[in-house]
Amino acid sequence: MIITIDGPAGTGKTTIARAVAEKLKFNYFDTGAMYRALTYRINKEKIELHDQNTLSAFLVSFKFEIRDVGKEKRYFVEDKDVTDLIRTPQVTQAVSRVSAHPEVRKALVAIQREFGKNKNAVFEGRDMGTVVFPKAEVKIFLTARPAVRAERRYLEFKEKKIPATQEEVLQELLERDHFDSTREIAPLQRAEDAHLIDTSDFTIEQVTDQILTYIGKAA
Repeated sequence: MIITIDGPAGTGKTTIARAVAEKLKFNYFDTGAMYRALTYRINKEKIELHDQNTLSAFLVSFKFEIRDVGKEKRYFVEDKDVTDLIRTPQVTQAVSRVSAHPEVRKALVAIQREFGKNKNAVFEGRDMGTVVFPKAEVKIFLTARPAVRAERRYLEFKEKKIPATQEEVLQELLERDHFDSTREIAPLQRAEDAHLIDTSDFTIEQVTDQILTYIGKAA
C-alpha cells in the first residue's frame, strides 16, 4: 500500500508522515529531503540550471541514500551525511527553483517510484498524490493557516540556531507557496481524491489518528 501526504511547508507533513509510518510499520520517505539534497549539491558544485550538459551529467551521477541510524532517518549524498546541511536557509531559498526544473523533476520522480516498488510506504512531499503516485490507495493533503505555519517553522529554526525572524519566515513561506503552486511542472495542489486536513488547531496525535481512520477504511 502507498500512502501519500502532500502539502506546503509548516503543515506538519514530516512529523505526521513519520508517525503514520511508525504506527503502521511502513517505510517512510521524505521526498523533500531528496530535492534538498540535490539542491545542496548543485549549490556546492556551483552548477547552473541552464547549463544543460553539466546538469544532465550531474543527475546521472547523483547518488542519494536513506539510512536508519538508531531511530532516525539520515540522508546521504555520495556517502556524506547531509541531513543537517540540507535544512539551511541557503538550501531552502533555492530548492523550489531547482525542483521546478523539468529534468530534475524527471530524474527524481524515477528514483521515488523505484523506492515505492513492492513496498508498504508513506511518501511525503508536494506532488506525491498528483504526479508520482496518482494511484496511491490513500492520499492526504495537509494545510494550515500561514501564521501558524510560520510560527512552527520559526521555532524549528530557533531550535537549530538558524538566524531568522518570524516575519522573514512568513514572507519566505508565502513566496514559496506562490512559486510552488503556480509552477508549470508538478505544481503544489491537492489531488481530487485526497483527504484535506487543516492542522492549524489539532495536535500531531489527532491528525495522525484521523489519517489512520482513512487508511483503515481503505484497507
